[in-house]
Amino acid sequence: MVCQLCKQKEATVHLTQIVENQVKNVDLCEPCAKQKGVNDPTGFSLADLLLGLGASQEIEQAGDAKGAELKCETCGFTQAELKKTGRLGCAECYTVFADVLDTLLKGMHKGTQHKGKVPAAIRETVTRESGLARLVADLQSAVSREDFESAARLRDEIKTLKADH
Repeated sequence: MVCQLCKQKEATVHLTQIVENQVKNVDLCEPCAKQKGVNDPTGFSLADLLLGLGASQEIEQAGDAKGAELKCETCGFTQAELKKTGRLGCAECYTVFADVLDTLLKGMHKGTQHKGKVPAAIRETVTRESGLARLVADLQSAVSREDFESAARLRDEIKTLKADH
Protein backbone atom coordinates (compact mmCIF):
# COMPACT_ATOMS: atom_id res chain seq x y z
CA MET A 1 0.00 0.00 0.00
CA VAL A 2 1.39 3.41 -0.99
CA CYS A 3 1.41 6.52 1.22
CA GLN A 4 -1.61 8.73 0.49
CA LEU A 5 0.40 11.96 0.91
CA CYS A 6 3.65 11.50 -0.98
CA LYS A 7 2.38 8.62 -3.15
CA GLN A 8 5.93 7.25 -3.32
CA LYS A 9 6.85 5.22 -0.25
CA GLU A 10 5.24 2.18 1.35
CA ALA A 11 2.63 3.10 3.97
CA THR A 12 3.53 1.80 7.42
CA VAL A 13 1.20 3.93 9.56
CA HIS A 14 -2.51 3.22 9.17
CA LEU A 15 -5.07 5.45 10.90
CA THR A 16 -8.82 4.93 10.96
CA GLN A 17 -11.25 7.62 12.02
CA ILE A 18 -15.03 7.52 12.19
CA VAL A 19 -16.71 10.85 11.56
CA GLU A 20 -20.52 11.07 11.46
CA ASN A 21 -20.80 7.29 10.95
CA GLN A 22 -18.36 7.46 8.01
CA VAL A 23 -15.13 5.42 8.25
CA LYS A 24 -12.07 7.24 6.91
CA ASN A 25 -8.73 5.48 6.56
CA VAL A 26 -5.39 7.24 6.14
CA ASP A 27 -2.27 5.31 5.15
CA LEU A 28 1.04 7.13 5.62
CA CYS A 29 4.71 6.35 5.25
CA GLU A 30 7.00 6.94 8.23
CA PRO A 31 8.33 10.38 7.08
CA CYS A 32 4.86 11.70 6.23
CA ALA A 33 3.50 10.43 9.56
CA LYS A 34 6.29 12.28 11.39
CA GLN A 35 5.61 15.41 9.35
CA LYS A 36 1.94 15.29 10.38
CA GLY A 37 2.89 14.76 14.04
CA VAL A 38 1.61 11.21 14.30
CA ASN A 39 4.91 9.91 15.70
CA ASP A 40 5.50 12.99 17.89
CA PRO A 41 4.85 11.91 21.49
CA THR A 42 4.11 15.53 22.46
CA GLY A 43 1.59 15.91 19.64
CA PHE A 44 -0.89 13.42 21.06
CA SER A 45 -1.34 10.79 23.70
CA LEU A 46 -1.51 7.10 22.79
CA ALA A 47 -4.51 6.94 25.12
CA ASP A 48 -6.18 9.51 22.87
CA LEU A 49 -5.59 7.30 19.84
CA LEU A 50 -6.73 4.11 21.55
CA LEU A 51 -9.61 5.49 23.57
CA GLY A 52 -10.74 8.45 21.51
CA LEU A 53 -9.73 12.08 21.44
CA GLY A 54 -10.04 13.72 24.84
CA ALA A 55 -9.28 10.54 26.76
CA SER A 56 -6.05 11.90 28.20
CA GLN A 57 -7.89 14.96 29.53
CA GLU A 58 -10.44 12.67 31.20
CA ILE A 59 -7.59 10.69 32.77
CA GLU A 60 -6.06 13.90 34.12
CA GLN A 61 -9.39 15.21 35.44
CA ALA A 62 -10.18 11.93 37.20
CA GLY A 63 -6.76 12.04 38.85
CA ASP A 64 -7.15 15.71 39.79
CA ALA A 65 -10.43 14.89 41.53
CA LYS A 66 -8.52 12.49 43.81
CA GLY A 67 -5.80 15.05 44.59
CA ALA A 68 -2.28 13.82 43.92
CA GLU A 69 -1.32 11.74 40.90
CA LEU A 70 -2.37 8.12 41.23
CA LYS A 71 0.36 5.48 41.45
CA CYS A 72 0.12 1.70 41.73
CA GLU A 73 1.96 0.49 44.83
CA THR A 74 2.51 -2.96 43.29
CA CYS A 75 4.24 -2.06 40.03
CA GLY A 76 4.87 1.68 40.38
CA PHE A 77 2.77 2.51 37.30
CA THR A 78 1.55 6.13 37.34
CA GLN A 79 -1.38 8.01 35.95
CA ALA A 80 0.98 9.80 33.55
CA GLU A 81 2.08 6.43 32.14
CA LEU A 82 -1.56 5.40 31.70
CA LYS A 83 -2.18 8.63 29.81
CA LYS A 84 0.92 8.14 27.64
CA THR A 85 0.58 4.44 26.83
CA GLY A 86 -3.13 3.71 27.23
CA ARG A 87 -2.13 0.54 29.13
CA LEU A 88 -1.89 -0.66 32.71
CA GLY A 89 1.15 -2.11 34.45
CA CYS A 90 -0.32 -5.00 36.45
CA ALA A 91 -3.58 -6.52 37.69
CA GLU A 92 -3.61 -4.23 40.75
CA CYS A 93 -3.67 -1.19 38.44
CA TYR A 94 -7.31 -1.99 37.63
CA THR A 95 -8.17 -1.30 41.27
CA VAL A 96 -5.91 1.75 41.64
CA PHE A 97 -7.16 3.40 38.43
CA ALA A 98 -10.78 2.16 38.79
CA ASP A 99 -12.36 5.62 38.75
CA VAL A 100 -10.37 6.71 35.70
CA LEU A 101 -11.18 3.50 33.83
CA ASP A 102 -14.85 3.72 34.82
CA THR A 103 -15.12 7.20 33.29
CA LEU A 104 -13.37 6.12 30.10
CA LEU A 105 -15.39 2.92 29.69
CA LYS A 106 -18.70 4.70 30.24
CA GLY A 107 -17.74 7.11 27.47
CA MET A 108 -16.78 4.30 25.10
CA HIS A 109 -19.53 1.80 25.88
CA LYS A 110 -23.06 1.74 27.22
CA GLY A 111 -21.86 0.65 30.65
CA THR A 112 -19.13 -1.10 32.58
CA GLN A 113 -20.76 -4.53 32.85
CA HIS A 114 -20.54 -7.07 30.03
CA LYS A 115 -24.00 -7.78 28.63
CA GLY A 116 -23.12 -9.48 25.36
CA LYS A 117 -22.62 -13.03 24.22
CA VAL A 118 -20.93 -15.62 26.42
CA PRO A 119 -18.95 -18.55 25.00
CA ALA A 120 -20.97 -21.78 25.18
CA ALA A 121 -18.26 -23.54 27.19
CA ILE A 122 -18.71 -21.19 30.15
CA ARG A 123 -22.31 -20.03 29.68
CA GLU A 124 -23.69 -22.32 32.40
CA THR A 125 -21.06 -21.19 34.92
CA VAL A 126 -21.61 -17.51 34.18
CA THR A 127 -25.38 -17.88 34.41
CA ARG A 128 -25.07 -19.75 37.72
CA GLU A 129 -22.65 -17.18 39.18
CA SER A 130 -24.80 -14.21 38.18
CA GLY A 131 -27.89 -15.92 39.61
CA LEU A 132 -26.02 -16.63 42.84
CA ALA A 133 -24.87 -13.01 43.09
CA ARG A 134 -28.46 -11.82 42.55
CA LEU A 135 -29.74 -14.17 45.28
CA VAL A 136 -27.07 -12.98 47.75
CA ALA A 137 -28.02 -9.34 47.06
CA ASP A 138 -31.69 -10.20 47.55
CA LEU A 139 -30.83 -11.98 50.80
CA GLN A 140 -28.98 -8.94 52.13
CA SER A 141 -31.90 -6.74 51.15
CA ALA A 142 -34.40 -9.04 52.89
CA VAL A 143 -32.32 -9.10 56.08
CA SER A 144 -32.02 -5.29 56.10
CA ARG A 145 -35.82 -5.05 55.69
CA GLU A 146 -36.16 -7.63 58.48
CA ASP A 147 -38.16 -9.88 56.15
CA PHE A 148 -36.83 -13.05 57.74
CA GLU A 149 -39.19 -15.45 55.94
CA SER A 150 -37.92 -14.30 52.54
CA ALA A 151 -34.37 -14.30 53.89
CA ALA A 152 -34.70 -17.94 55.01
CA ARG A 153 -36.13 -18.95 51.62
CA LEU A 154 -33.30 -17.12 49.79
CA ARG A 155 -30.70 -18.70 52.11
CA ASP A 156 -32.06 -22.16 51.23
CA GLU A 157 -32.01 -21.35 47.50
CA ILE A 158 -28.37 -20.22 47.79
CA LYS A 159 -27.46 -23.37 49.70
CA THR A 160 -29.15 -25.57 47.06
CA LEU A 161 -27.49 -23.73 44.19
CA LYS A 162 -24.05 -24.09 45.81
CA ALA A 163 -24.64 -27.78 46.57
CA ASP A 164 -25.63 -28.54 42.94
CA HIS A 165 -22.21 -27.47 41.74
